[in-house]
Amino acid sequence: MKGIVFREFIDMVESTFGEDVSDDIIESSDLPSGGSYTAVGTYSHTELVTLVVALSEKIDVPVSALVHAFGKYLFGRFLELFPVFFEGHETSFSFLCSIHDVVHVEVLKLYPEAGLPDFIATMHDDGQTLHFEYHSHRHFADLARGLMDGAFEHWNETVEVELEDKSTDEKQIILFVCKLQ
Repeated sequence: MKGIVFREFIDMVESTFGEDVSDDIIESSDLPSGGSYTAVGTYSHTELVTLVVALSEKIDVPVSALVHAFGKYLFGRFLELFPVFFEGHETSFSFLCSIHDVVHVEVLKLYPEAGLPDFIATMHDDGQTLHFEYHSHRHFADLARGLMDGAFEHWNETVEVELEDKSTDEKQIILFVCKLQ
């Protein structure tokens, strides 16, 4: 997992809960990196899990809620840092349909070892329904959902989302059925 994700998580924790909380979760977690991340470095996703679990224990908020909140935060940061990926999209569905074939292709050109999740987006003929399927061995569907919710908010859309868990022993597979209201 790219270091930018770790840096953004630490920044979110600092801005939301304070530097002391950030320092505490890093110090209490026995991280191979020591909690020092460069944006272009590559780190095990288990370090992020360790940090989220430590934060959850410190502030008594469920891990899934923290990962979802981080996804929403991360969407806003990506919007600021990489505006070119959002240009030309008038809806969240249009943007979500571009992630696998446009955004991730460009990310992999810069960081071939990024190990990104796979997304399969299928827009239905009515233009009001999107099936968005998440595939990853990292089990960060809550992060994907947070990113999606960030997109819905950005485009000022009300979207009902139903989940269907199709996971296997090897990988998390979640189908998000998104219906524009």
